[in-house]
Order: sequence, then C-alpha cells, then structure tokens
Amino acid sequence: MAYQRAPTVVGVPNFNAVEDAAALRAAMKGFGTDEQAIIDILTTRSNMQRQAISQAFTREYGRDLIEDLKSELGGHFEDVIVALMTPPEEYLCQELHRCMEGMGTDEDTLVEILCTRTKPEIAAIVDTYERLYDRPLAEHMCSETSGDFRRLLTLIVVGARADEAPADPERARELAQELYDAGEAKWGTDEEVFNRILAHESFAQLRQIFEEYKNIAGRTVEQAIKAEIDGELKDALSAIVECVQNASSWFATRLRGAVQGLGTADRTLIRILVSRSELDLGAIKLEYERLYDKTLESEVRGETSGDYKRALVALIGPA
Repeated sequence: MAYQRAPTVVGVPNFNAVEDAAALRAAMKGFGTDEQAIIDILTTRSNMQRQAISQAFTREYGRDLIEDLKSELGGHFEDVIVALMTPPEEYLCQELHRCMEGMGTDEDTLVEILCTRTKPEIAAIVDTYERLYDRPLAEHMCSETSGDFRRLLTLIVVGARADEAPADPERARELAQELYDAGEAKWGTDEEVFNRILAHESFAQLRQIFEEYKNIAGRTVEQAIKAEIDGELKDALSAIVECVQNASSWFATRLRGAVQGLGTADRTLIRILVSRSELDLGAIKLEYERLYDKTLESEVRGETSGDYKRALVALIGPA
C-alpha cells in the first residue's frame, strides 16, 4: 500500500493521563460544558493516550468517560469525539457493522474500509469484529453482498493476500498478461481473474504488475477496469489499484465526494479524518490541495459549523 506516513496527530510529549482526565472532568462538571477544552485535549492526543485517559478517568472518578462525553455533547460533534475515544479497530468494526445492518448495505463504506487496508490491518479488523459481535465478519458480509463483489471482499477478509516481499518482475509480467487476457484481449471480462490477482498479490507485487500492464496494453489497469467492469466490483477493484499506487489521492477523492454535492456525507468525513489522522492525513490534505486547488481545511470550514467544525479542523492541522 503506497502510504506516505504523514500523521496530523502524533500525541503530546510529557503526557499525563491523570491531569487530562481531571481537565476533562472539569470541562463537563457543573453548569455548561467547555467544548473547546475537550477539543484541545482529545484532538491532540494519540489514540493510545486517549485510552490511558479513559482508564484514568474511570480509576479517579468511577465513571465512564465516553458515557459522560455522550451525555454532554450532541450531533456530529459527539460523533467525532466518540470516534476519537474508540480504539481504531473497534471504530472501523462499528462502521462496518453499521453499514451492513438494517435495510440495504452501504457498499461504498465496505470498499473504503476493506479495500484500502493492508493485510495486518485487515487481520486486526477481522479479529476485533468477531470479538465485538460474536459473528465472523466474512459471514456477515456474505449475507449482505453478492456476486463477484462478494467474492472479492471475501478473499480480502479471509487473508488471502500474500505477505509483503520484494516484487518478482517475471511473475509480474505473467500476471499482467493474465489481466490483459481476461479483459481487453477478449469479448467479455473474466472478473474472477481480476479478483484473484488483486486480492492475492502483495502491494509491492501489484505495483510491478500495474507497470507491466501499461507496457502490454498501452493504458493503465485502472482505465481497463473502468472500461471492462461495472457496479460495486468496479469501485472495489479501482480502490485497490488507486491505493496501491497512491492511497493519499484515493482518500482525497473520497473526501471531496463527502463535502461536495447536496449536503455533506458527515459519517464518511468523520471516519476518514479520524481513522487517517495518525497515519497519513498530512499527505491526504496535500494531495487534496494539489487535485482541487483548495485546502481541505477551507472545504471543511465551508461545509461544517460550530464545535463540529472546530474538532475536524483541529484534526486536519495547520496548512
């Protein structure tokens, strides 16, 4: 996965969980709530530090910090703060569960979470999901999806992808030819070949395959996927290809979709900013400005308001 490590949240030095717990207690105790104090603390601590604060809060006051925050806050601001307070894998599992429960399935969220993570990240999500919901993620996902899209996600979830290792150029040429033969070189498309290669090969190997594909076909594998495949499978395969090549660009495009159009896709906006803040949000915001000639901060300021806006802007960090 072509991640350019550039977190916007790195935690604070000289961290003191008891002091932060006391400051949060003071911000919520008595008449009114000091929302800015909550933002200042929780958007600058790493998730590991936030978990230590939560433990200190329970130890010192006999109370659940997340429950206290929920009782004091509301709306999308509450959603941001609760997301920040949740361990990363648990948060993503909650989002996966939510997007599959009830009427209909949010396939875009499935793609965003499952097609953009590394093999170790997927393994952690799978373990956490079964612990939280007493049900395998693959089983739940299979009941909510179908066809080649389901087969691709299943391959990803069961850990079919090879471990990272140096790319094998000869194998890359062979697999690039297989992709070409399964798509552009024939009438109709053999989606199973695309699924197998894009779900099984390591990201280093896929990068090499995509280079070889350009040599064979004269255009990119992403262009071929968009021409040969449609529906959710196209979106899923495209996400894998784009993230292998430039994950920051893929997430920047997803954020653009969340803040443009009729209304704001707040859940998507929150999920990406929170889940990428300790990984590569710094690179994503640079890519956003390069692609759209606008800063991510200015877009978020224009589409959100109040404490919700202040919390998101704090996560994005200075330009």
